[in-house]
Amino acid sequence: MKKKNKKRLGPVITIIILTLLIMVISTICSLLGVEGEVTRITNNSLETSAITVRNIFSEEGLKYFFSSPVDTFKTFEPLVLLIISLMAVSIGKASGLFKAIFTPFKRLKPGIVTFLTLFTGIVSSFLGEYGLILVLPMAAVVYQYLGRNSMLGILTAFVGLTMGYGAGLVFNFDDYQLGLLTRQAAIIDVDEDYVFNAWSNIYIMIASTFILSIIGTIIIENFLKPKVGESIKEEEEFRTSKKGLVISLISFFICILIFIYMIIPGLPGSGILLDQDASDYVAQLLGEDAPFRDAFAFVFLIIMMICSGIYGFISKNLKNTNDFSVGLSKEFDNLGYMFILMFFASLMVSILNWTNLGTVVASWLISFMSNLEFTGIPLVITMFFVIIIMSFLVPDAITKWTLASPILVPLFMKANMTPDFTQFIFKAADSVGKGITPFFVYFIVMLAFLEKYNSKESHKITVFGTLNLLRPTVIIFTIVWAIILIGWLVLGLPLGPGATPTI
Repeated sequence: MKKKNKKRLGPVITIIILTLLIMVISTICSLLGVEGEVTRITNNSLETSAITVRNIFSEEGLKYFFSSPVDTFKTFEPLVLLIISLMAVSIGKASGLFKAIFTPFKRLKPGIVTFLTLFTGIVSSFLGEYGLILVLPMAAVVYQYLGRNSMLGILTAFVGLTMGYGAGLVFNFDDYQLGLLTRQAAIIDVDEDYVFNAWSNIYIMIASTFILSIIGTIIIENFLKPKVGESIKEEEEFRTSKKGLVISLISFFICILIFIYMIIPGLPGSGILLDQDASDYVAQLLGEDAPFRDAFAFVFLIIMMICSGIYGFISKNLKNTNDFSVGLSKEFDNLGYMFILMFFASLMVSILNWTNLGTVVASWLISFMSNLEFTGIPLVITMFFVIIIMSFLVPDAITKWTLASPILVPLFMKANMTPDFTQFIFKAADSVGKGITPFFVYFIVMLAFLEKYNSKESHKITVFGTLNLLRPTVIIFTIVWAIILIGWLVLGLPLGPGATPTI
């Protein structure tokens, strides 16, 4: 007897249904007077205020619903970054440069390719969420030229970029902002002499990077790859040119040196991409007003245009300037669907934020934590899972830590655990949370890339189908993160220079 094929909802309909659920639930909660208490640090003191769920079907809510979508989409940062990234990847493909660089790596064993993809994804956390925009399309292209399934490359990169977000070889864009919040929370209530060091978690971050990359490779090769398969998209034909490749690579290194010069302070004409008004280098490089943050994607595009143009014209893959211009748009083929998804995703996220539903739920979870009398491992594990749950409705790390740090940092300090370790627990949990919520906009971006490279008519890309596909990987990564945290606490290993898990 044949099994009936289940009718699965497409991502757009799923996003619309989730948006409607948010609207209905927020309305019910608003009518019932559901509220929470949020503690914030204002003028060096803790201030607690009530926050209520807002009714989207009120007069104010309906005005927002009908008037905000266009402005929200126009200012939707992931959309702009995605366009810039796709132009850079497009010209790299159209010129034949990517094929010349990556095809020789076909000889690598599948497990090594998976490890390198995961490792690259985790290390790319240095770029914050920008890494998701740059690495996802690159992973698809690399896997194509390695003769592997681009969908597997996208999923592997996504796992590394999200589940490994709290690791890395250096601190990332968010670490500095998180550190400022951690310091405020520590000095306001417990230790006024506490100083946060951006490198304080570097040892555990590096160790986590390699542990997650190794175990993640085993998980993906045994659980994810068999489900995705190894169907291969046909490669395009390009002329090869050793001369073009050499000159292009030399140009790349020259561009990188110029870029590095732009973030070195104190030299003649240097430091253009630094915030000169900031007091220390970390703030100059990664602060909110640092040009480096906003310039990175554009600099990547410029470098790709220069290097790809050189290779393309020398190899004759690009015959004239019109070929170059058209080459910037090649990766936009079959991506109209992505822009539709991003429009509805931006609307969903904006309505979720406006209703305060996520913030109120987060406040309940934080209040639950504040009333606990746990210490040691039970407290660590409880916080770890509370932050994961919180991340479902509040994926943004800075927003979550702004809500949680004034309560959790003093709570852990009084339980004899350092603010540095508390922040790392948060980052580990935030990593897991990012990989399991459809309210994380880059999850929607990942779905669109999967659809672009989906070669099986019978296989439909859906929101919950993809979450189910990733479920074994997510569960094992969650367990590994928990073991890393417990192991570091029990063994008392240093987190970084001068930092330990306990006070």
